[in-house]
Amino acid sequence: MIVQKKTFVLESFVTGSGHTLTNVRIGYETYGRLNANRDNAVFIPHMFLGTSHAAGKYRSDDPEPGYWDAIIGPGKPIDTDRYFVVSADTLANTNARDPNVITTGPLSTNPHTGNSYGRHFPRITLSDSRPGAQELIAGLGITRLHAVAGWSMGALQGFEWAARFPDVVPRLVAVGGGAQVDGSTIGWIRAWTRPIVLDPKWHHGDYGTGAEPDDGVSSAIEVQLMTVAQHPWINSAFGRKWAQETANPAEEDANLYAWESQQRQIGRYFASVIDANSYLMAAKAIQTFTLAGEESVEKGLQRVRARVLVIGTPSDIVTVESSLKRDVDILSKRGIAARYVALDGPMGHLEGRFGIGRVAEEIRRFLEDKP
Repeated sequence: MIVQKKTFVLESFVTGSGHTLTNVRIGYETYGRLNANRDNAVFIPHMFLGTSHAAGKYRSDDPEPGYWDAIIGPGKPIDTDRYFVVSADTLANTNARDPNVITTGPLSTNPHTGNSYGRHFPRITLSDSRPGAQELIAGLGITRLHAVAGWSMGALQGFEWAARFPDVVPRLVAVGGGAQVDGSTIGWIRAWTRPIVLDPKWHHGDYGTGAEPDDGVSSAIEVQLMTVAQHPWINSAFGRKWAQETANPAEEDANLYAWESQQRQIGRYFASVIDANSYLMAAKAIQTFTLAGEESVEKGLQRVRARVLVIGTPSDIVTVESSLKRDVDILSKRGIAARYVALDGPMGHLEGRFGIGRVAEEIRRFLEDKP
């Protein structure tokens, strides 16, 4: 599919912290067509380092399609011949330096100063991205969704939609994310963010254009990679191979192993598109997430009435399988149709993106079943 980024504008928006933002831009994409009954819409909230580019390509020569292209498109489980698929950016999107990201965040111009918001952008939560998407959905003429489906941070947002709008969300597909962020995930995220705040160029968030803490961002991504991509895959794909056959890592510090080189390349790429303040803000939003504002996961899940398909990976250490099974157990005991499916694979958390095709038929059947 060839797709395009679209813009939705909120004239005024009040964050959960009580700050008012004006002329808030939200980037979004749609795939397929809305039917006459306006009841075939599937909303796709995105992951931490993601955008609303869930499927298709902007241009035919793009090197890669959207992150869930394996399951979104004509004839695929989230079938765009059948469903109208909508995906929207979260506020303060991490990839703010990507030209395809147009959503309001720390890099946007503050109308009161004429400069970018920077570190003065209001603190946001995952719940703050829901009202904008809600107005977008309503503006498209949709009053009830067919489903919400998301991976990682997108799964957290999916649970939030199901809890806040039980009459709007009859089905939820949550991949690699649950109803609560556990302590271990909070700790991993702290480890990811430390290289940024320790970068001398960060200046407590007061860095200027052209002086971004890119070294810190790149190192943050390298640390993140070590938790989201697990050792069976790393050892199988790279092992102890040298990055260059003639450059022994034991002889020079500049000589790298193949996996080190891959880490560096991925880190540098993301440093070119990530805004450090946006990354830190989104990371904090994940750490502080509680379902429907309830500290107790049981109380939060009491609000959910949707049928739920939870998909997790046994090798995932970012979102551990036991926490996802806990959510399913809590829902099942309340009589909610909730099911857990294991997505086995060596890549850990990243199976939710790169291995999602292996549970494609599970997702298809779930979306086709009537509540």
